[in-house]
Amino acid sequence: MTDAPMDYASSGVDIDAEGVAVASLVGALSSSVRKKGEFGAPVPLPGGFGGIIEFGEYRLALATDGVGSKLMIANELQRYDGVGIDCVAMNVNDLLCVGAEPIAFVDYIAVPKTDAGTHAILGKSLAEACKRARITLAGGETATLPGIVTELDLSGTALGWFPKGEAITGEKIQDGDIMIGLPSSGIHSNGYTLVRAIVERSGCSLTEKCPFDANHDHRNIERFEEGDITLGEVLLNPTKIYVEPLVDLIKDCRDGIGPCEISDIKAMAHITGGGLSNLLRLHDDFGWHIENPLPILPEFNWLAEQGSVSNREMHRTFNMGMGMTLVVSRDMAISVEKWLRKRLPGTKCIGYVHNKKKEVTHVDEDITFSHY
Repeated sequence: MTDAPMDYASSGVDIDAEGVAVASLVGALSSSVRKKGEFGAPVPLPGGFGGIIEFGEYRLALATDGVGSKLMIANELQRYDGVGIDCVAMNVNDLLCVGAEPIAFVDYIAVPKTDAGTHAILGKSLAEACKRARITLAGGETATLPGIVTELDLSGTALGWFPKGEAITGEKIQDGDIMIGLPSSGIHSNGYTLVRAIVERSGCSLTEKCPFDANHDHRNIERFEEGDITLGEVLLNPTKIYVEPLVDLIKDCRDGIGPCEISDIKAMAHITGGGLSNLLRLHDDFGWHIENPLPILPEFNWLAEQGSVSNREMHRTFNMGMGMTLVVSRDMAISVEKWLRKRLPGTKCIGYVHNKKKEVTHVDEDITFSHY
C-alpha cells in the first residue's frame, strides 16, 4: 500500500475550484423581479447558509442540498435507512444558521429504474427525518432517468421562517465573543469522495467488522446489521439534525425565558464541506481561534491514518466531530453552554473571536485557513 498523502482534490473534488465556480454562477444570475416590500423580494445575507425572502411581517428562508457521494456507499450496500435523514439534515441545519425554524420539506429522487422496496425504505427514512426535524413533508418528485443517472440520487429543499428583523446574521459579532461547539454524529454528508478513495486504498470491506473501535461517548451508531458494527454502518451513520435543541434555544431567548437574550446569539455555522473554513463566512473582519476543540471521532483518525491525510486537510474537508458552531456573547457563554449541554451532551466552549486577522487558527498550529 502506498503512503502517498491523499487529499480531497486528488480524489476528485477541489473545494477552491468549486468556490470559483459558484461565484461565477452567482455573478451571472439576474436580480429578482420582486422588489423590496413585496412578498418574495430577496433579503441580502452575505455568507449566509440559506436564502431569505420577504413575507410581510415574517421572513421565509430556503435551503437546498443533497446527500452527495455518500449515496454511492448506500447504493453499494443497498442500505437506504439513513439517507433520508442525511438529506433533511443538510437542509434544515443550514436554515438554523439564519435563525429560521424549519417547517416543511420537499424531496427529489432520481433513479435509473423504479423499485418499490427501495422507495418504501426511502419513504420511511424521510418520515423519520421529518419527525426529528419537526417539519412537514409537503411533497416531492421521483424521476426515472435511465441513461442520465446510473444510481439512485436524493436531494431536497427545506422551508423555514422567522419574524422580520430577527435574522441571525453574524453582523453583530464582537472581539472576545465565544464559540460553542455541538458534536456531530459522524462524517455527516461531506467528503465522501475522499472517504471512498481511502476505503479503497485500505482494502477494508464495508460489510465486515469495523477496523477500529467506533464507540464514542457522545454519539450512537444507528445499526442496520446484527453482530459487530461494520465499517459500512459507521460510514452511513445519519447526519445529526440540530433542530432540537437549537430551535428551542432561539425561541426561548426570543421569549425572554432562555439562558440569554436573543441578541447574545451572534451567529451559527453548519460545519459541512470546507470544514472549519466555514467560520470565515460569518464576518468579513474577524478571526477565529479554536483552543479547546471537541474530541475527534475515531473514524476521522482512521481515515487520516489510512490515507496519510494531513491534519489541515482533514479539518478542511470534514467536521472532525463538530457539526455546528454557535457564536455568543462572552458573558453569556457559560449559561448557553450549560443549557445546550443538558440537551446535547458533549457540547462545550471551543474558542473565541478576535480582531487581529481574518483567519481560522487552531491549537494545532498546522491548521489555519484564510479563505473559505
